[in-house]
Amino acid sequence: MATSDNPSDDHPLARWHRILRDRDLAALDALLDEQAVFHSPVVHTPQIGKARVSGYLSAAAMVLATPSFRYVRQIVGPHDALLEFVTELDGVQVNGIDLIRWNEAGRIIDFKVMVRPLKAIQAVQHAMAEALQRMASGGVA
Repeated sequence: MATSDNPSDDHPLARWHRILRDRDLAALDALLDEQAVFHSPVVHTPQIGKARVSGYLSAAAMVLATPSFRYVRQIVGPHDALLEFVTELDGVQVNGIDLIRWNEAGRIIDFKVMVRPLKAIQAVQHAMAEALQRMASGGVA
């Protein structure tokens, strides 16, 4: 297996980074487990199931992956990783963490996002609500 600093191309993190870099959100289907769970920084209940998790991650990628988005730290274990990111959303500096867990098959089973400070959480909540509403009505976010 590749080192934590340079995962192989088929490693779940390498695939996640490629999805964001290429904006290939359709590739989420092959990366997510059927019973994947998403924990939002603003939604109280976990979102369960591949389709629901894919929807939230797609909306988050569209909202947060601005030109200023970058991961600034990555801590990787055998089946989980913590990725710290920074970005700017409508003039608000956003600092957050993606906490990702995958199974033996290399599919993501748990994805938790935490965001700070409070002003950033509010900006993310507003933008995510709009993106999810556009997606639900068949529009492009």
